[in-house]
Amino acid sequence: MLCAIYKSAKKAQTYLFVNKRDDFATVPEALMTTFGTPTLVTLINLATKDKLAMADINKVKENLINKGYYLQLPPPIENLLDDHKEQMQQQNKVEGS
Repeated sequence: MLCAIYKSAKKAQTYLFVNKRDDFATVPEALMTTFGTPTLVTLINLATKDKLAMADINKVKENLINKGYYLQLPPPIENLLDDHKEQMQQQNKVEGS
């Protein structure tokens, strides 16, 4: 199963997988508007891959078959301040006991 991977011109770390190079017919127009002009990153054969770096390969394959595309979004931004506050609250509870 060959697919083409494009990066977004508007959204950092956002990638679009499609079944055929330069064929975006199955991608909703609203998504293409938000995605911006796609830039080809690579062509890959999913049949020879066991895993992908940032996406579940089985989900990618399923979406390509059922929807004709797969959108890979960037990982959520870690909020270090909230994490620190939570750790401090946990520490205060332990010290207060």
